[in-house]
Amino acid sequence: MTAVMTIPGHIDPVPVPRPVFAVDDARLNLVGLSKEAIRAALEEAGLDARQAKLRAKQLWHQIYNRGATGFDAMSDIAKGQRAWFAERFRIARPKVEVQQVSTDGTRKWLLQTDDGHDYEMVFIPDADRGTLCVSSQVGCTLNCRFCHTGTMRLVRNLNPDEIVGQVMLARDALGEWPSQPEGRLLSNIVMMGMGEPLYNFDNVRDALKIVMDGDGIALSKRRITLSTSGVVPMMARAGEEIGVNLAVSLHAVTKEVRDEIVPLNRKYGIEELLAACAAYPGANNARRITFEYVMLKDKNDSDEDARELVRLIRKYKLPAKVNLIPFNPWPGALYECSDPERVQRFSDIIFEAGISAPVRRPRGRDIMAACGQLKSAAEKKSRAELDRLAEEKQAALA
Repeated sequence: MTAVMTIPGHIDPVPVPRPVFAVDDARLNLVGLSKEAIRAALEEAGLDARQAKLRAKQLWHQIYNRGATGFDAMSDIAKGQRAWFAERFRIARPKVEVQQVSTDGTRKWLLQTDDGHDYEMVFIPDADRGTLCVSSQVGCTLNCRFCHTGTMRLVRNLNPDEIVGQVMLARDALGEWPSQPEGRLLSNIVMMGMGEPLYNFDNVRDALKIVMDGDGIALSKRRITLSTSGVVPMMARAGEEIGVNLAVSLHAVTKEVRDEIVPLNRKYGIEELLAACAAYPGANNARRITFEYVMLKDKNDSDEDARELVRLIRKYKLPAKVNLIPFNPWPGALYECSDPERVQRFSDIIFEAGISAPVRRPRGRDIMAACGQLKSAAEKKSRAELDRLAEEKQAALA
């Protein structure tokens, strides 16, 4: 399990991951478990090895290919055994607290964990794809100054079932069971929701392995992108052990500016970060690294900034594209969005150098679902209050 590293920023002093408190339903949730873990759980519950292997395969297919939410509808398992499973196991999704739909079709869900913490996910439909923006943590440690999520404290890491559960909930909402590899609305996943995925490495890796498994949800690794603010020591492992596309929240090309808006830069600087990008396993012209660059008025949007970005990409010989993101406002933000003409000029300079630099169209701004706007209701409660509520729940269950 990867510990949260000491970095500048707004950090919850309580060790992470925080303990998950007892829940009302003590049955083991099969969602988020690997095939081998399901088999082992069935053996521990009393099935012999041969039966456990067979039933684990059937359960995996039902959960991840058919989208089962319970055992009653599993026609390939005898009724008596379905009841036996239901007594010992559950197939649980995260609890949905609020669903919102933007005027542009973007959907946002406020979800709740079993121990009462809130987090969010967003689905963005386009003509040729549908992208689910998945969260990896409740809150965030990084305190990027343009990001609303960064104003939250980190509460805890999300577990594999809470990460996979986001994908399953979206498939439920879109009516996309049974799973099909092609021709579906949810075609892409970006690990760009709340939190820094590489500070929750093990759980993110294990969840994405389930999402990519060909016998289940079967989403290709080429359709999954993991975004990091630059946790350099974990980047090579991400390439080797997960193997999905890499996106890097760059947002500035000088130490002074990036130190200000992405405090992690004080620990892992731009040059160190770009060297790690150059060494990322599997990066090539067919699988380019994406640099995310939020456009902040009079902060990082000059012609000189654009030319320096080109220089850095060329220096490290990076197979790269640049996503230019107009800043999405939120209450209390310190910055303004660059003027449209300035954004276009910045894009043109990069394009003229032979590097793709599209301007991302803001989506879901009216429901605070756009890039940098996610912030759950959990932040409204203090850490002490959350602990008090958890203790009261524990006492009630005792």
